[in-house]
Amino acid sequence: MPKSKRNRIIHTSVVQKKPSKERGVALYENVQTAISSFAHIFVFDVANMRNTYLKSVRQNFSDSRIFFGKTKVMAKALGQTRETEHAPGLWKLNAYLKGSVGLLCTNRAPEEVLNFFAEYVEVDFARAGTEASRTVVIPAGVVYSRGGEVAVEDDVMLPHSLEVMVRKWGMPTRLDKGKVVLDQEYTVCQQGKELNSHQSALLKLFGMATADFKVEILAYWSAATSEVTKVDQDAGAMEEG
Repeated sequence: MPKSKRNRIIHTSVVQKKPSKERGVALYENVQTAISSFAHIFVFDVANMRNTYLKSVRQNFSDSRIFFGKTKVMAKALGQTRETEHAPGLWKLNAYLKGSVGLLCTNRAPEEVLNFFAEYVEVDFARAGTEASRTVVIPAGVVYSRGGEVAVEDDVMLPHSLEVMVRKWGMPTRLDKGKVVLDQEYTVCQQGKELNSHQSALLKLFGMATADFKVEILAYWSAATSEVTKVDQDAGAMEEG
């Protein structure tokens, strides 16, 4: 069947994404510009990534630049060897550009940055595919909306209308005179084991936020010294040559 020759409506509100190559070039150029503009460059790792909380970090560092993109592009912008580095000593940061990491370029003192992130934690609901941070057990008997996390007198019973849903998610519940009941305690998840979609849904249903959004500083480079400092989370910072 021949294609229709009628005019087609193209919505101008639809934003076209930049090709991957263009984004890479822009990231490379922006990182190199930032290197020349800021005194310190930090490599940070993110636990339990959430765009909302990363946006909050950006707002707290509105006087700085934060890059969270392809590590290969960022590494190339820094310089991967002593011969190709964009500034003296900068190539040593490449050892930390692995995994889900980003760059923070700032003029703030390292002590201020390290103290800020040491105290910055946001709690959220765990997602499927992440490791459970603790073991969660729902007590036997009538099921309450907080799953035993608070005293019974401060809680309310789980609505009977949700019984089918929680049973679908793996809890062996039943209805007894309109009450959702467990005949024996039920382990939703075990610490250190990966969560599936049903487990993460149950944790959210019971209001159990178990995922901590944290930013961990791995190392930083200082223009004044041309040195890279590795950050020991337990014992402060340790200078590298």
